[in-house]
Amino acid sequence: MDGARVGLTVDGLRAVGWAAFGRERALLSVGRLTGGTKKGVYRLTLDDGSTGIAYVWHPTEDYWPAPSAPDPDDPFGHATGAGLFAAAYRELTAAGVRVPGLLLAPTARLVPGEVAVVEDVRGGTLQDLCRRDPRRAGVVLDRLGDAVRAMHARRRDRHGRPGLDGPTAGRSVQRIILDRALGDLADAAARVERIAAVRDRLAGALAERYAAVAPRSRYGLIHGELGPDHVLVDARDHPVLVDIEGAVFLDVEWEHAFLELRFGDAYPALAVQGLDEDRMRLYRLALHLSLVAGPLRLLDGDFPDRAGMRAIAEHNVARTLDQLA
Repeated sequence: MDGARVGLTVDGLRAVGWAAFGRERALLSVGRLTGGTKKGVYRLTLDDGSTGIAYVWHPTEDYWPAPSAPDPDDPFGHATGAGLFAAAYRELTAAGVRVPGLLLAPTARLVPGEVAVVEDVRGGTLQDLCRRDPRRAGVVLDRLGDAVRAMHARRRDRHGRPGLDGPTAGRSVQRIILDRALGDLADAAARVERIAAVRDRLAGALAERYAAVAPRSRYGLIHGELGPDHVLVDARDHPVLVDIEGAVFLDVEWEHAFLELRFGDAYPALAVQGLDEDRMRLYRLALHLSLVAGPLRLLDGDFPDRAGMRAIAEHNVARTLDQLA
């Protein structure tokens, strides 16, 4: 399978353009943007040259296998849909974190599925800026650090998605992450011989690290997948967070394990004080297993960037094995 999907055209999004920009404006072209795995992302170009971004949530736009019913206390689940987007938008905005401005609130009336239209931030990603202009990227990174700290300071006493009632009882966050990691380990071992060869050692490492984690009852707001490719840069060199549907109240250590991995040498600009190192040890290993099993599951379907997903999985196989050293 080559992963090609036709997507929506001008005719399919004309009513969206009218709703977002007014009937006096004509929608001239629609360009499908690459990179998304759970929703369609389209650039709308109008007759005056202005642009906006349409997000479309529909099963035909989602490359992931159909998810099984999640456990009721699982704060992860399949992070997609206009409801999660709207709730995350409200929480992040309330925290003072910059996200693309909302031009059309999520609606189910205009296309198959659901659609929202947001500001088109045209400065490219922080990932690209780091390669192109490291000095400017340093300014954006410092501001991103401020945004991360503001986001993580927004707290509540139950874990779960914004806009959804959190569990009143059930598994701890660390137990949920352990259970997910064991499932990812089983999937990874079935697909990667090097993981299969040390499966028992990895399961033992997960159990040992889990046992060291103390209880907790306050959780911070995290993005959930905050890599430099999910940060756009606006005209004033401010970071703008996108792909926000995975936002969740959780142990902030989960986010920092991801930030360490994705930002590498630039991570100190995003670091916070007071992280629990026992949680970090468990979550680093769980994260690497997730980034082996997840991309390999995605490749069971028709996701187009197959080499990119294989590279993510391979990198995290190596990082997983490093955890046993």
